[in-house]
Amino acid sequence: MRATVIHAPHDIRVEEVPDPAIRQPTDAVVRVLRACICGSDLWAYRGESARQPGQRIGHEFLGVVEETGAGVDGFAVGDLVVAPFVWSDGTCAYCAEGLTTSCPEGGFWGSVGSDGGQGEAVRVPYADGTLVELPAAAASDDRLLTALLALSDVLGTGHHAALGAGVTKGSTVAVVGDGAVGLCGVLAAKRLGAERIIALGRHTARTDIARRFGATDVVAERGEAALAAVRELTRGEGAHSVIEAVGTEQSMRTALDIVRDGGAIGYVGVPHGSASGVDLGVMFDRNIALRGGVAPVRTYIPELLPDVLDGTIDPSPVFDLSIGLDEVPAGYRAMDGRTALKVLITP
Repeated sequence: MRATVIHAPHDIRVEEVPDPAIRQPTDAVVRVLRACICGSDLWAYRGESARQPGQRIGHEFLGVVEETGAGVDGFAVGDLVVAPFVWSDGTCAYCAEGLTTSCPEGGFWGSVGSDGGQGEAVRVPYADGTLVELPAAAASDDRLLTALLALSDVLGTGHHAALGAGVTKGSTVAVVGDGAVGLCGVLAAKRLGAERIIALGRHTARTDIARRFGATDVVAERGEAALAAVRELTRGEGAHSVIEAVGTEQSMRTALDIVRDGGAIGYVGVPHGSASGVDLGVMFDRNIALRGGVAPVRTYIPELLPDVLDGTIDPSPVFDLSIGLDEVPAGYRAMDGRTALKVLITP
């Protein structure tokens, strides 16, 4: 089959790789209907996170079950399913607590020795603990199928950030980052009942989506000017909740600057760079909480799925470029050059 592999920074190729096969009784093989490129994939693309030459890449996909191992009880051939970006066994203490990303048997798609999501098919370990079944009728609805793909990562990650930031009904929320995760953070904050949502971003196409998702205000300034703008919008106090969806030192400093005393920051931006931007003294003095990390999206999918199915939330606008599998290298260039927000792949 064909799949995306990375050979070196800026060297993404679609190549022939061995077909996935059942290795363990708990495995399933899923034929991919939709996949996508994540902003976090760009760190490998840019050489800022290490990859072995020829390693698979991509961690978001949904598709149809083509084969199951003898130990798989919850799925049958032909089922439409979505996979979270981390597989998990569903039986350990962490999985029982909802922290599926800490499952000792778990792993990330595209890690060494595993299949990546940007290909024609994927071997799924621990299928019963990992996959979530979708309505079969969704396979014939392109918009819905695209919206459901967001459950694989960005929608659940935005939700995780909103929970970490303590978003409640009537609260004021600021969102640092105008990528797909930040925009899904806006969507999550709106869903949780936030009254005011301030989106920080400079790209009109993205902030237009933020407004569509529920942002009441947009701050295009950066640095001290951004701080002043948010303070002006919040009577000089700052936001009750801040979603940090970038992962740089500067973005974390901005989050700390604009959060209200006694407020919370939900951080889900994949950290990169030499420093965190976190000053514990400032956090201590101002009673600021910091919660977040790798989002256990497998735990959130059952909660979010009904709202996607009935149209209460529709994350599909974050996918602004659709390509075939052979065009994946061009898709990476588009996202790296910020001419695309999030690239949808149809193998």
